[in-house]
Amino acid sequence: MPKLKTHKGASKRFRTTANGKIKRSKAFGSHLLTKKSSKRKRGLKQSTLVVKSEFKKIKELLPYSK
Repeated sequence: MPKLKTHKGASKRFRTTANGKIKRSKAFGSHLLTKKSSKRKRGLKQSTLVVKSEFKKIKELLPYSK
C-alpha cells in the first residue's frame, strides 16, 4: 500500500484538536473591515470547529491527522 499524500491546501487551513475534532478559521475577516461592526470582527477572529457534514471530506484530505 503506497503512502497517502496530505492535501497541502487543507493542511494550511485546518488543525486537529487533541480530541480528534477539526478546527478552522472563519471567513470574511481579511478585508472590507470598515463596514463590519466591532462585534462582528471580534467574532471572525475566533476559530471554530468543522461541521459534521464536512468532517469526513476534510478527514480524507488529512490522512495523517489524529
